[in-house]
Amino acid sequence: MSLDCVKYVKSIIIFCDKLMAAGRMHNITMKNIKNYDAEKYRKAGGLSLFKKQKYREIEQGIYAYKEKDEILYVTSLSFEQEPEFAEGESAEEISQYPLEDILDKFYCHISDFYEALNEAGSQICYLEFAAPDLEDIKKLRSIIGKHVYNKEYEEAGETYAKLVIE
Repeated sequence: MSLDCVKYVKSIIIFCDKLMAAGRMHNITMKNIKNYDAEKYRKAGGLSLFKKQKYREIEQGIYAYKEKDEILYVTSLSFEQEPEFAEGESAEEISQYPLEDILDKFYCHISDFYEALNEAGSQICYLEFAAPDLEDIKKLRSIIGKHVYNKEYEEAGETYAKLVIE
């Protein structure tokens, strides 16, 4: 992970710690989730297998990426947070939740934060997701067009958060 990515992740964690301290980690949502066709994918070719291109299109919105000896499948999504529910005020502050729960549910990780796009003042967030299993990326893309959020519930006197996709 690059030094810039580490710095960015730390800023997200600090922001989420502030939300948790204020008791505002519940009501965090992602809306208007869309496919993002990144410029780096437009150069992808389908004829050769990683001879010159870094990305190879597998199907609409999904690309194979060779990193060392491993092939990862990637997709990029854009979405909006809802600041009225105590989320990041801009794309520069992407909330940890429900993002972390999405990563867990679909067995993927963030491979590009698109720092140039996720800047202060922008309401639209951009992220690239990656997984070694193509099916996991296909399942992740099922959230496109949906509303994703965490909902609190109580069980045996403890409060938990559940990922909701609708």
